[in-house]
Amino acid sequence: MKAIKLLGVVLLIAGGLALAYGSFTYTKDTHTAKIGSIELSVKESETVNIPVWAGVLSMVVGAVLLISRK
Repeated sequence: MKAIKLLGVVLLIAGGLALAYGSFTYTKDTHTAKIGSIELSVKESETVNIPVWAGVLSMVVGAVLLISRK
């Protein structure tokens, strides 16, 4: 029973963050070259957009899990 309530809280928080921010950005190394003692690397920034429906759905499922009796 406690695990379901905890999952509900986590889903509510995740949905709220998804609605508040809408996207997140991360950096990844794409190319690396080493020539003698010189190292070159290319880092690319990627942005992931989170759909509004995913945030709302997460919050609804989290609320249902918190409200449910069983």
